[in-house]
Amino acid sequence: MKRIGVIGIPDGWSSRSLADAFARKTGFGCLIDMSRVVLDLAAGRAFFEGLELNSLDALVIKKIGAPYGPDMLDRLAMLRFLSERGLPVFSRPALIKRVIDRLSCTVTLAAAGIPIPPTVVTEDPAEAAEAVGRFGRAVLKPLYTSKAQGMELVEAGPDALEHIRRFRQAGNPVIYVQKMLDLPGRDLGLAFLGGRFVGCYARAANGRSWNTTTRSGGKYEPHEPSAEILDLATRAQAPFGLDFTCVDIAQPPEGPVVFEVSAFGGFRGLWEAGRIDAAELYADYVLNRLDHG
Repeated sequence: MKRIGVIGIPDGWSSRSLADAFARKTGFGCLIDMSRVVLDLAAGRAFFEGLELNSLDALVIKKIGAPYGPDMLDRLAMLRFLSERGLPVFSRPALIKRVIDRLSCTVTLAAAGIPIPPTVVTEDPAEAAEAVGRFGRAVLKPLYTSKAQGMELVEAGPDALEHIRRFRQAGNPVIYVQKMLDLPGRDLGLAFLGGRFVGCYARAANGRSWNTTTRSGGKYEPHEPSAEILDLATRAQAPFGLDFTCVDIAQPPEGPVVFEVSAFGGFRGLWEAGRIDAAELYADYVLNRLDHG
């Protein structure tokens, strides 16, 4: 039987669900915390609590760590070493790297002609304030974040520049400014497995927060995407080539836009909104790929 390791968070629901799915199917389930992985470059081997990762049949990356930050790139580099030495890794670390950094993800989407909210990126607070003045209202977004953590809403006006300076000084040297859209209080998540659509859910705001994340009280709801939304999500995820991904889409009056493509989301939303067991589906997908290429 295959021995598959899951890179995840020890107390993470999605991470544990995926490790348990492999355990049921293969008799082997191992949830690997990257903070406890040792990579010996001279020997070309990596270990987690005595388990040699090179000896496994594959690794599946569910979560690379929490909270989000540049150190996640270092962890991906460690996994990239194993991948380039021949160990199958789902999704490949080099591909995940393109979605961890918000700016990298946004640039890829824009270059592919995918509609995104009006966005300005600069290191100059004055230029960022000028963009906020044009937008009227905007969201300042850290380049590494999840569930809207660290995002700040800023209004055009005399206080905008000082607000932006404080945001920059708080550890955001690159200022990512995105226009605050007129949204219907919900956005959509569309999940894909190997480029194939798996399911869709909506995140509905609780009416007391500007964002729809569950961290801010948002709730998952069932949703059947239109052909237009499904086509947009399919085109948005295609340039990234990820084995599992979730596309976040909003629907302002001027037309749908893509917020981001994620390599880590989707499991809980699919389950709570539609009882779709993404862990089961992903485990089957990985085992089939290992058996048939």
